Amino acid sequence: MERPDDEKAKNPIQVADRIFQVLEALARTGPAGLMELSNTLGLHKSTVHRLLNSLIYMGYVRQDEETSHYALTFKILELSDLMLNNMDVLTLVHPYLKKLKSMTGETVHFVQIEGTQAVYIAKEEAHTSSIRMVSRVGSKIPLYRSGVGKALLAMMDDSAVRRIWEASDIQPVTSHTIVSLNHLYQVLGEIRERGYALDDEENEVGVRCIAAAVPDYQNRPVYAFSISAPVSRMTDDRIPELAEYVLQTRDELARALGCRRDEDV
Repeated sequence: MERPDDEKAKNPIQVADRIFQVLEALARTGPAGLMELSNTLGLHKSTVHRLLNSLIYMGYVRQDEETSHYALTFKILELSDLMLNNMDVLTLVHPYLKKLKSMTGETVHFVQIEGTQAVYIAKEEAHTSSIRMVSRVGSKIPLYRSGVGKALLAMMDDSAVRRIWEASDIQPVTSHTIVSLNHLYQVLGEIRERGYALDDEENEVGVRCIAAAVPDYQNRPVYAFSISAPVSRMTDDRIPELAEYVLQTRDELARALGCRRDEDV
């Protein structure tokens, strides 16, 4: 069973963790019997039975009268529909992401902050790229070692940055990864001055990113986007040119998302 990247993090409410384990198991396997679920989850069947009864009561699980197997109901899809109905942001930003990809010829990502990580919620893959980016929609990347993440952190004060740093699992993924909080503070200061962030092979050797944060309508650091390319195409000489495209797109996205700031984002 897949778990968040930080394996050390534990759900403070065990029953909630187990309820979602049951939901995830049923989503993967389809209808299943009590003993099968018990073996899959590594939980006593009496515990699984109580969890299933709770989910049946809430309307998320049903039990087939003939086979006694348990299955998810369509109520779980109602949650997905509600979420998607409130994700108009993707409809708004897609034209700008496509335009940026067209202008630069490089892969464009759009992320949303989630705790100590950024979640990829949109991606425009460059067709001319000889290297396919490993990122995918739905995957996550730590804030401290990504261009989009550092762009978001640059919108926060030092105390908020420290809290995120202390809650992160700091790992030197490459020789360029930032592993010192003081170093991160220094880099964030530079980002605030120029308006964009760089990922200089900090998360993936051979890949560079230029990123900028886009506040929501309440001026909170929620979204960010980036262009990513192999180092061979995102050379030191080309970075200023690409950065101009990023800053232009940042301002356009800020207006589209209703950012209230009159100054540079």
